[in-house]
Amino acid sequence: MLRLRYNGPRRSMRILGLDPGSLHTGFGLLEKAGGSGSTFRLVEAGRLSGPRDLPLPERLARLVAGLQDLLARHPPDLAVLESPFHGVSSRSLIVLAQARGALLATVAGRGIEIREYSPAEVKSAVTGNGRADKEQVARMVRLLLGVTGAGWSADATDALAVALCCGQRLRLDRLRDEAPRR
Repeated sequence: MLRLRYNGPRRSMRILGLDPGSLHTGFGLLEKAGGSGSTFRLVEAGRLSGPRDLPLPERLARLVAGLQDLLARHPPDLAVLESPFHGVSSRSLIVLAQARGALLATVAGRGIEIREYSPAEVKSAVTGNGRADKEQVARMVRLLLGVTGAGWSADATDALAVALCCGQRLRLDRLRDEAPRR
């Protein structure tokens, strides 16, 4: 016997995508209204920046302050990042790790769940091709969000792509959990 339970209307879910960098951190905040649909609405997208001429600790402090402001204005249910890829210089990787650490600590300090996806997972979820180039990803992000002529930075586009990937994964997980078991 199949029993259905009504728990009231589902509230909306906010997913914050982050694309960390030591100079610029892209962000994209999506909201999904309750219900079974998979449509996300763009809340805000942009780039947090720290001036290049500042020492790294001060740049990171500016990025963290910008993220704290964003989290205060639009508290997300979860934050998501692309896992770092290999192939960059060790110096660049160290600086990126410091930026990621500062941002992750800021998000975790507010009790927000954090998830990570590989670049191939993000590309596959957004375009259907795990080897898609940046322009293909950007085109699909605009299409999926119903936005034309968006003047986002590449950082913001990457952040939106990882947020869309997370949204798709959550939807698939929910469908799998709700499927009747035999």
